[in-house]
Amino acid sequence: MSRIRNLPRRAATLLRSMADLTMREKRHLVAEFSQVKGLMPLLMKPRNQQHWTAEDRAQMTQHLRRLSRVSPYLVVLVMPGGFIMLPALAWWLDRRRARGRVRAGGGA
Repeated sequence: MSRIRNLPRRAATLLRSMADLTMREKRHLVAEFSQVKGLMPLLMKPRNQQHWTAEDRAQMTQHLRRLSRVSPYLVVLVMPGGFIMLPALAWWLDRRRARGRVRAGGGA
């Protein structure tokens, strides 16, 4: 009987944690996209009869690595009903990130 009484409280806690998770991932996405702003001028250099320098190539590599970390989000958002799946994707990616930290620190 106490489980039934606590149901609204647990539901509110679940919604609050999902909202917190969504906000954290939204901040992460905004930060990543703000770092990629300089990619387009770099990509357009050959079309404008300019050559890429070693520094340009290094910057493009950094930008493309950032985009590859963000691409799972983009796939989910493009899919029908994907916005609803965003918290589940964020949870899954967070678990993967935490598991990677344990492996890196554990030495196993």
